[in-house]
Order: sequence, then C-alpha cells, then structure tokens
Amino acid sequence: LLPLQPKMPRFLKQKKVVILLNGRYAGKKAVILKHFDKPEGSHNFGRALVAGIDRYPRKVTKRMSNKDKQRRSRFKPFVKLVNYNHIMPTRYNFNVDIDQKIVSIPSLKNPATRQKARTEVKKKFAKRLQVGDNKWFFTKLRF
Repeated sequence: LLPLQPKMPRFLKQKKVVILLNGRYAGKKAVILKHFDKPEGSHNFGRALVAGIDRYPRKVTKRMSNKDKQRRSRFKPFVKLVNYNHIMPTRYNFNVDIDQKIVSIPSLKNPATRQKARTEVKKKFAKRLQVGDNKWFFTKLRF
C-alpha cells in the first residue's frame, strides 16, 4: 500500500496579488477575485477570475495642483478569466470587497455588463488608492 500523500495547500486564493505572464496584460498586476479548479465545458483547466490595472497611475508630488494630482491619479482597470499557467503569485494580498454579482463569468460575455464590472472594479481600486494602502499594487512593474 502507498502512504497517503498530503493534499497540496491552496495558494491561489481570493485576494492574492498575481502577475499575468501571457497575452495583452503580460507584466500587469492583478488580484484574484474567484478561483475555479474543476474543468467546466470547453475550459478543461484551472482558472481564475482576476481584476487588475492596465494603465497605472503616475507619480504625484506635494507641489502639484489638485487638478494635476487628479489627472495623474487616473488608472485603467481590467477584468479577465485567466488560466493558472499564465499567472505568477506574489507574497502580497489585496483586501478588496468587489460585488460578486456584478463581476462574474457571465458578466464578462456581454460588453455592457463587462463595462459595468470594470467600473465597479475601478471604484473599489480608487478607494484603496486614495487611502494609500497597497502602494506596491498601484506601481508599474519595472523590468
């Protein structure tokens, strides 16, 4: 008889910050909103629903005007379903509560609901940016 092997611990959990490795958003940071381990339909692999930043906010200094600060604090989010093979986990967590009804797999199929999901993500991320938490998440990866 073979000894029982311990189950592999789950490390790709919700709220884990990952870096996307392939495709249009390669090198961009994202946070896992939901993970799907079981194959389903044509998706015969583990995957994760992620939300991340496509265009990062720029540097803001104290001497800038409020208008300049607002303009430079703009960013562009994205929401995407990604294969586990195309993401690299980091040691960081990003504690954000995004409404699962608005940001879900069915909402990604229709362009109108996809836009609503993106605006929901942008609102939640903007709050975190204003507070100043998770500064690393809102900075561009240098490589």
